[in-house]
Amino acid sequence: MVRETILNPSDFILPLFVIDGHKKSEPIASMPDCARLSPDLILDKAIEAYQLGIPAVALFPALPDSAKDHLATESTNPDGLLQRTVRLLKKELPEMVVITDVAMDPYSSDGHDGVFEDGEILNDPTLEILAAMAVSQAEAGSAIVAPSDMMDGRGG
Repeated sequence: MVRETILNPSDFILPLFVIDGHKKSEPIASMPDCARLSPDLILDKAIEAYQLGIPAVALFPALPDSAKDHLATESTNPDGLLQRTVRLLKKELPEMVVITDVAMDPYSSDGHDGVFEDGEILNDPTLEILAAMAVSQAEAGSAIVAPSDMMDGRGG
């Protein structure tokens, strides 16, 4: 009678952290009981979540430094880690809602969410990269491309 909010599994989104490889799990030191998982293990977790009634996953890639550059080139690779993982999930779990993160920092060699040159973040070139990234993620099958970067005032 006095309850204001009721949460069900269908109200949740499972965040999953993706690394390249097969049958690979890498604990995240700053997040106890969480791990970065290879796409095959991501699929296992997504199936388990879906069977429990959780309708959506949000994917966050973790790339090796060798795959990063200052223009986040790998972010738009149609055969990149994130895109392959999205396609795998949509093939095996077509009803699962897959959410991806539009942000340069996982792909950027300098860790910024924007093109960083001469001590400045360059807005216009960054927006072009972010737009291409969103298109690449949507083409892979992402249902929601979530802009978590803080460029062009989106954080506000």
